[in-house]
Amino acid sequence: MSWIKQRFSAVIGQQAEQHACQYLQEHGLICLQRNYRCRTGEIDLIMADGDQLVFVEVKYRSRSSHGTGAEYFHPRKRKKFESAVAHYLHEHKLNPSIIAFRIDLLAILGKDVQWFKGV
Repeated sequence: MSWIKQRFSAVIGQQAEQHACQYLQEHGLICLQRNYRCRTGEIDLIMADGDQLVFVEVKYRSRSSHGTGAEYFHPRKRKKFESAVAHYLHEHKLNPSIIAFRIDLLAILGKDVQWFKGV
């Protein structure tokens, strides 16, 4: 992949994450952190929904000809995401058996947003 295409993809991804963050804030969530990275993976958005932490994966597709965003959150990607969530909880000394949290998926297709809670 050329560096121009990589850069374009990164910009589109950032715009999709910004759109997702605004969408979730409009629905009452509070943004705590964006783009948490660790050696095991990445979390696009970390939000608060009342007393519950919400770890959000954002998947954007401009069209569905290559599948929807939801289809791209496959088991291997989910395992990496869950590993990043575990890393975040450990790093912040949050006990996963005590702290309330969930994993959500925001699948964006063009301008349409699908919000899957507790995937």
